[in-house]
Amino acid sequence: MATIIRDYTTDQSSIPQKKIKGLLIHHNSVLVDDNGHLPDLTEIQSSDLLVAETEEFIYFTREIDAEYETNGFKLTQLRHLLTRWSTRDFEHASRAIQLQLWQRSHLFCSCCGTKTVRHPNEYAMVCPACEYTQYPRLQPCVIVAITRHDNNQPSILLARSPRFPIPMFSLIAGFVEVGETLESAVAREVKEEVGIDIKNIRYMGSQPWPFPTNLMIGFQAEYAGGELILQEDEIAEAAFYPFDQLPLLPPTGSIANWMIDEIVRG
Repeated sequence: MATIIRDYTTDQSSIPQKKIKGLLIHHNSVLVDDNGHLPDLTEIQSSDLLVAETEEFIYFTREIDAEYETNGFKLTQLRHLLTRWSTRDFEHASRAIQLQLWQRSHLFCSCCGTKTVRHPNEYAMVCPACEYTQYPRLQPCVIVAITRHDNNQPSILLARSPRFPIPMFSLIAGFVEVGETLESAVAREVKEEVGIDIKNIRYMGSQPWPFPTNLMIGFQAEYAGGELILQEDEIAEAAFYPFDQLPLLPPTGSIANWMIDEIVRG
């Protein structure tokens, strides 16, 4: 069942007596001040989307131009806010970015080409001609922390993508394919990218990742055999690193950093 939302844009008098915060979005950037704070909104526009309500605030998102200016605020890439924001703040912005992408890319029906209209009580774009309904889509991705014990020395598999702009090492990750279980996707991605077998696959946690519409689903697994054979277009280098000799890792706030920290710290 789709999430039921209240369309405050048509009845602004019904908005709860809370501060209204604006998640003003341009692609993957968010409008914030120098302290990473969101602006207050004084009015709601018809195209705004409700993102979340907390005890103190109600959050709406609005798409803005790259040239949008207001005193003391500037567009900042969400990736740059990852280490500064709380998990809740990041998840609100992640939701806002993905909702704006969905609304922007579903202005017309994919079945008959008719201009769509927004459903008043769901996150849905509806075709008035054929009634085909388009909801926000997620792309599930698995990410896995693989451990090995040699002579009582625990280590973790870390890999560097050739696309990383800096020599940072992370975990093996990839998209879930049609018809796969999450566990099957974990085993397949590991085999394809680094050539080894794994066992004891266990769920750890998840994180929305709006680049563009991913849901990262984290697992832990143990090395079961095989030699490291790298898929060169995906992996530039990979190795098992002892817990006390880790290379440069993904930033705090990312699920990869959290998973590595959880395992290394025990």
